[in-house]
Amino acid sequence: MEVNTLGDGFLARFDGPARAIRCADEIIKAVRGLGIEVRTGLHTGECEHVGDNIGGIAVHVGARVASLAASGQILISQTVKDIIAGSGIRLEDRGGVVLKGLPGEWQLYGVAGFAT
Repeated sequence: MEVNTLGDGFLARFDGPARAIRCADEIIKAVRGLGIEVRTGLHTGECEHVGDNIGGIAVHVGARVASLAASGQILISQTVKDIIAGSGIRLEDRGGVVLKGLPGEWQLYGVAGFAT
């Protein structure tokens, strides 16, 4: 569900991270045919409802992860990786990073494909 637009991007929420990853993959494929490249970042966690919008640390983490993704890439946090275990989504380790304004190091993974 689209929650909010953010300049040239948007914030969406899903009822599961594997569905969010598959949606991101479909969006990347669909807009590539239009000559548009998108990057996506995913994190999962508790969100605060602020009117029709959402906020909180989970939203900030997701935004920081998205900012590090390359064009056409789906980048996810360790938290998402842990939850999608057994989903058939293949991942590549992208190493640990410091996310601006957030404590500690965060392990990130790129989506490498889907089991058939």
